[in-house]
This record gives sequence, C-alpha cells and structure tokens, in this order.
Amino acid sequence: MKSVCVQGSVLMWCVCVCVMAYKPVIIIHGLFDTSADFINLKCYINQSHPGTNVSVIDLFDRTASLKPLWKQVEGFKEAIFPIIQNAADGVHLICYSQGGLICRGILSTLNDHNVHSFISLSSPQAGQYGDTDYLKYFFPTFVKSKLYHLCYTAVGQKISICNYWNDPHHRDMYVNTSDYLALLNNERMHEESTVWKQNFLRIKKLVLIGGPDDGVIMPWQSSQFGFYDDNETVVEMKSQEMFLRDAFGLKSLYARGDLELCSVAGVQHIYWHSNETVYKNCIDKWLT
Repeated sequence: MKSVCVQGSVLMWCVCVCVMAYKPVIIIHGLFDTSADFINLKCYINQSHPGTNVSVIDLFDRTASLKPLWKQVEGFKEAIFPIIQNAADGVHLICYSQGGLICRGILSTLNDHNVHSFISLSSPQAGQYGDTDYLKYFFPTFVKSKLYHLCYTAVGQKISICNYWNDPHHRDMYVNTSDYLALLNNERMHEESTVWKQNFLRIKKLVLIGGPDDGVIMPWQSSQFGFYDDNETVVEMKSQEMFLRDAFGLKSLYARGDLELCSVAGVQHIYWHSNETVYKNCIDKWLT
C-alpha cells in the first residue's frame, strides 16, 4: 500500500490517495510447456490484482525443457534477475510442475534474493516415480521399475526428468548419483549445503499445491514433500527424514508458520494453471 499526495496549484490543497501496489509475479513453466500456456493464470492475476507486473518467462520451451535442470536454473536465473533487482518490495514466484524444482534451484543458489511467496503448483518436490503418459512418451521401452538403469548414470543425468527420478527401491543409487534433487534436498551433503539452506529460508511463504487426481505427479503427495517408502507406501511430509532433520529449511518454515498446503481434488495435471478454483483457493491470497 502506498500513499500519493497531490497538491493543487491554486487552492493549495493536498489529498492523500492510497494506491495498492502489488509485487511483481514471475511464472516459470514445466515440462514441454511454453509461456503461451499460462494466459488464463495471467488473466486471473490481472483481474484480482489490477496493475500487477506478471512475467511468464519464455525459456526452455517444449523439448528444450528436457535439458539438465542446472542449465535451466542458470538460464531462468539470468532472465528473472533484472525483475528482482527492480522490485524494492520483493516478488512472488509461481512455478508449475518441473518449474517448481527449477525455482528451488534458483532460490537455493541466488544470494540476497527478495522472493516473498514461492508458490509450487503441482511440482514433484520430493521426486517422481510412476508410469505416466509422459514417461511412456519419452521412454517407451522403460517402465518405472527399470528407469533407474538409465537415470542413475552420467548420461541419464543430462535429462531433466532423471534429475528428479527418485526410485524408492534404489535409494542409495539415487542419493549417490542424482546431480540435482538429492543436492537440493540435502540428501547428499555438499559444501554449499548451509548457504543453500540460508538462501532458501529468505522466502516469506512457501505454498505447496497438489491433489489426488493429478495423474502425472506420482505419488501426488510429492507436490507437498510426501513420498514412497521402499514398500511404495506414501510417507507424509512431516514424517520424512529431510523434514525431521530440517535438511534444507522445510521444518524451519513450518515452525515459522510460513508453510501452507493446499490440496484440491478433481484437477488433472495439465489444468492446474488454468483452473480458476485453484487460483482463488490456493494462489490469490498469497500475491499481495
């Protein structure tokens, strides 16, 4: 909220007008998407928060979204840095699907960022493990139980999907070979672990959105940091080891009261960013 004073030249009067100034919103897309897929979400934001500067970053579209996630992090980081620099009051990040993991990479490695709300929209934050249409399209000769043979190799880690493939039956291989998610989750310690955690905790609010009818994120609870144990039984976020030891700041956010979960039934994966109910119930109030 900003006050603007207008002074009359003849009667010398001064009127203070309160103007709502909304923080800029940055949207980062997911696997196989383009910026054009987010027209509805941009409209919802402009309708409920008029005048908001909404930037849908047009990078790594379609098949380019299969490039290694660290490469994408660097590209998106460079693109959004000027927006962050010019936003004295901070910005909001809305990151969809694979984009939610890219945003975590940005937040972990960008020192002194001013991101206020980080809204993770149906993103496999704890990893992915499932025979989805996406998997069958890109890896037609693999099923989920065999994909580790490719993903947990140097070649496999050059493919974005493999960067967050989390096979609960081969945890040691995942922890030791994942060049991305295992590092972000601090499941494999590294020299930047403490700094990344401090950077991530600069956010003011983490909003985790997902639902049981997603059909792509498997298990769907991964969107809220739940995941399978070795029996493929879902272990909820607060019982996950990375939460309990506060590996990268999740427990700290919860203790601060800055961790929000929003679950919506009946939404398929490709419709999260165009569903008005999702916007109104899970996103709108965090964009002030």
